[in-house]
Amino acid sequence: MSETSYMEQELHSQPDTWREAARIGAGGSPLPGAGQRVAVVGCGTSWFMAQSYAALREGAGLGVTDPFPASEAFLGADRRYDAVVAITRSGTTTEVLRVLEAVKGRIPTVTVLGDPETPAVELSDETVALPFADERSVVQTRFATTALTLLRAHLGEDVARSVADAEEALTVPVKKEWVDAEQFAFLGTGWTYGLANEAALKMREASQSWTESYPAMEYRHGPISIAAPGRVTWLFGEAPEGLEADVARTGAHFVSHARDPLADLVLVQRVALERARARGLDPDNPRSLTRSVMLQEPAVP
Repeated sequence: MSETSYMEQELHSQPDTWREAARIGAGGSPLPGAGQRVAVVGCGTSWFMAQSYAALREGAGLGVTDPFPASEAFLGADRRYDAVVAITRSGTTTEVLRVLEAVKGRIPTVTVLGDPETPAVELSDETVALPFADERSVVQTRFATTALTLLRAHLGEDVARSVADAEEALTVPVKKEWVDAEQFAFLGTGWTYGLANEAALKMREASQSWTESYPAMEYRHGPISIAAPGRVTWLFGEAPEGLEADVARTGAHFVSHARDPLADLVLVQRVALERARARGLDPDNPRSLTRSVMLQEPAVP
């Protein structure tokens, strides 16, 4: 198996992992119930999935839900959280472990993770393990989307359309102008803003691409100035009125699809993979990155 084939194999397995996650999410699970005040933490890709989950949960009227990068989580007593949800593929990320340790015995915790044989299990009150979505590639694809599918199903969403759209996203052509584009700007609104952030990160990690991400309504407040011929503005979800026309006037290529936004992220993963291959890069082992960030503890004087 070639080095680049891990990412390809894993991203193509997503319809199956989503189905299994939906089954788990729709059944009995320790994830927070309606009315609880929840903080959601993660790092990198997992933080972006936390952003999407928080917007979906609060938007559904199920309770205050605040997403934090684990390194900047405000979890003091004054905030009165009923639960902390941690998302971590490896179960070894230092910042996530520090959060779990800091709130242990004070705020109940539920960790969604890929590897159940890791320190996060001991530090968590409850866990939801998704070992079938764990990955060998450094660049995350299926774990993140499978975790979000689990959370969507737990919120009561019917994810059947999302699964079907993901199957379709795995077969549509990857356009040459996307592989050759000089720059990408990814946009989202509400829960899809987290997807926009993740899409941009995927491009940077896998193919060292120049990418940015913004809330869709903020794009015209400055960032649109970078749009130009040979560049792409990619929107997840519905377009704000007039945005497509504004982008068209810059000469940039505007991309927006009717499929479920999480399924559209699968297409972006494919684009990132093809851009990496076109540049002779190994997306499974991007420079300066490892599968899990484990910080060295400061020496005791």
